[in-house]
Amino acid sequence: MVPDMLVVAGCLLLGLVFGSFGNVVIARVPDGRSLSRPPSACPHCGTAIRPYDNVPVVSWLLLRGRCRTCKVHIGVQYPLVEVSGGLLFAAIGWRIGLTWALPGFLLFGWTLLVVAVIDLHTRRIPNRLTYPLTPALLLLLSAAAVIDGAPSLAMRALLGGVASFALLLVLALINPRGMGMGDVKLAAFIGIGLGYLGWGHVMLGLFTGFLCGGVVAGLLVVFRLRGRKDHIPFGPWLATGAIISLLAGQPIITTYLRWAGWT
Repeated sequence: MVPDMLVVAGCLLLGLVFGSFGNVVIARVPDGRSLSRPPSACPHCGTAIRPYDNVPVVSWLLLRGRCRTCKVHIGVQYPLVEVSGGLLFAAIGWRIGLTWALPGFLLFGWTLLVVAVIDLHTRRIPNRLTYPLTPALLLLLSAAAVIDGAPSLAMRALLGGVASFALLLVLALINPRGMGMGDVKLAAFIGIGLGYLGWGHVMLGLFTGFLCGGVVAGLLVVFRLRGRKDHIPFGPWLATGAIISLLAGQPIITTYLRWAGWT
């Protein structure tokens, strides 16, 4: 059996690579551009980025955050997304372990990271991501459940996605200014991943997402950085709640049940 730390280290390296790819997705998907053509290039001078200048984090540090050719500053978002991808994959590797469900949850974490950044920039969640990746996640987790001899987990994942979609759809219909359909579709994706782990994780993830979003929105209004009627992206907070539930949901749920006297 592969040692736990080797799994975590492997996921860390994989996360750095997929974090780098995530930057491409973040830059191109909102504009409807191809992910493969043209090759990555400096947005200022158009010079193609050489392979040795495309090593996650390391290249940015060696170049001191500037294009090798025109010396224009390269935003810090690029290494931050790469580092976040690495740390997130490592944490998921530690939480899930070397199991058949690991690929599904790595996809889960990567998608939430990318969607959160896109929503912060554009205030929308592209269908180009949620439409293919939601069934892909269900397929990966269903396959893991069947291989592990627990097909009921696949059904629970499906029901978690349906229930989360339905809940946010109702809320979006009641208050369309406060929530978009992109958030509703993202909720289905989140419900599938957390549903695989249990209904408690689904409820905790959604509750934490609403709590984080509400607190941040309140602070922005209090400090007059946003008005009461301004739209505030909700996707990043749904993603935050989902990641918290994935990584720390079990101890949180256990502690709450013990505090409530239900265990």
